[in-house]
Amino acid sequence: MNKVGDGTRILNFIIDGFLVFFLSFFAFRFWNFYVYNWNFKPINFWWFVAGALFVYYSFWETSFNRTPGKWVTATKVVRLDGNKPLLVQILIRSLVRLTLIDFLFMAVLGKPLHDLVSKTTVVEC
Repeated sequence: MNKVGDGTRILNFIIDGFLVFFLSFFAFRFWNFYVYNWNFKPINFWWFVAGALFVYYSFWETSFNRTPGKWVTATKVVRLDGNKPLLVQILIRSLVRLTLIDFLFMAVLGKPLHDLVSKTTVVEC
């Protein structure tokens, strides 16, 4: 069970970040169709980003222990003992990703806050 380095984690973030952005962008455009044509209440784009981020990571990591970015880099999410993470751990990971300080913990503790709080890690397959 080899833990992955920072470069792999950054590549995962870039790939998944683009996918989350496109998912949230298309959801936002879809919602705006109803705003303009049916007088629905406008919602700020960043709410769509937050929702897409939570749903994206929760779905992929619960279903497959990995996201498309982790598939590209041949990595997966596991508990600290190497087993499949629990649903609660995945939901905590997804919620903590919404904080603005999540990535700053990599410089200080060597792992992001979402790994620290959920007691999970990313390893090579």
